[in-house]
Parts: sequence; C-alpha cells; structure tokens
Amino acid sequence: MVHAAERMKAMRERRRAGGLRELRLVVPDARSKAVHRRIAKQVAALDRPNESDAMRWTESVSEFDAP
Repeated sequence: MVHAAERMKAMRERRRAGGLRELRLVVPDARSKAVHRRIAKQVAALDRPNESDAMRWTESVSEFDAP
C-alpha cells in the first residue's frame, strides 16, 4: 500500500505536469471570537463616505453588471 505522503507527492507531480501549482493560503478563522472582534473594530473605524465612494467606483468598473 502506498503511504499518504507518497500519494500526495504523486498528485502534486501530476498537477505540475498539467501546468498547475499548489498554493496554500492562511486566512483568519471566521469561527474565532477574537477574529470577529478584530473585524468589528476595523469596520467601525472605516470612513463611511470614503468607503461608499470606493464601492461606487468598484461597481462602475465591474463587469458583473455588463449586458
């Protein structure tokens, strides 16, 4: 039987041969109360008029609403 590490290595090699590269991301844990508090603090500190301008600009250049 092939060990898990060997299977993973073979899978990565197949992906690389197919032109893919593994990318690992480390992101905040959305289940963490500490993360929730930090995000709430950052949201409360936003400059609302400036953020509204940024959102309007983002929506104006977005392709999602294009016909």
